[in-house]
Amino acid sequence: GKVGGVFNIRSVTKIKELQEYAVKNTRLHIPLLFGMDVIHGYKTISPIPIAEAASWDLEAIQKSAQMAALESSAAGINWTFAPMVDISRDARWGRVMEGAGEDPFLGSKIATAKVKGFQGENLSSNFTIAACAKHFAAYGFSEGGRDYNTVDVGTSTLYNMVFPPFKAANDAGVKTFMNSFNELNGIPATGNEYLQREVLKEEWNFDGFVVSDWDSISEMIAHGYTKNESDAAEIALNAGSDMDMESYLYLDHLKNLVDEGKVDLALIDDAVKRILKVKFELGLFDNPFVDEQEVIKVCGTGEAMKL
Repeated sequence: GKVGGVFNIRSVTKIKELQEYAVKNTRLHIPLLFGMDVIHGYKTISPIPIAEAASWDLEAIQKSAQMAALESSAAGINWTFAPMVDISRDARWGRVMEGAGEDPFLGSKIATAKVKGFQGENLSSNFTIAACAKHFAAYGFSEGGRDYNTVDVGTSTLYNMVFPPFKAANDAGVKTFMNSFNELNGIPATGNEYLQREVLKEEWNFDGFVVSDWDSISEMIAHGYTKNESDAAEIALNAGSDMDMESYLYLDHLKNLVDEGKVDLALIDDAVKRILKVKFELGLFDNPFVDEQEVIKVCGTGEAMKL
């Protein structure tokens, strides 16, 4: 019962088995989130995002995300780590292929189309999944195009280039945000209260949850920003990072940090409520189990191939 989400399982049988265990055999009976990088298709593959963006065809882009949601939800996946809405001007950054390019206007339109495609009109439908706007923020401006690197941009660039696609995703109702590996003006995004609390949750009224990027909480130590694992967990939670992906530092340290008065229990309550809210909206408390026959009917159909 200490696990809230499981990532990268591509087995309907295994997903059903894990969900049944979580719902029936853990203390609180809370269903799991199953997440995966469903970036440009699950079974039926669409062009990579930068190629889709080059079409300027927003309707086709939305349908592409809709098809990916249909197939992955049938397979038991209920959360995708997409769309990546980072604007980047440096082709050396290897992840340019995962975004919409260098223009914030087009990037904003595509962010909206992708969120609507993945999440549909009713998130509790069997054929929709929660989307995740990533990486908040400025990951695409890493110096030298190097992953995890320093980002140093002015307010004008931040508000006019970096933020617009994220704001568009939020306005479209995206349920989750992922913070980024990079530091922004000296502060790692995972521990950046300005980004996660002041801008996202207060200024933009985002009511979903923020997930860390893979192990990005512990990587604040490598940035030289935190002293140790406990310090990293404290800074990340206080800054507004609600879910810890992969570092295990919340599991290992948050209880002690609350006992020591370094983390307010109200902030943990807020993080938990945000995550539970998305699970409720996905319909997982009413219908947590995947139909193992559905994936056969839905994935790789002629209709999907035509699209």
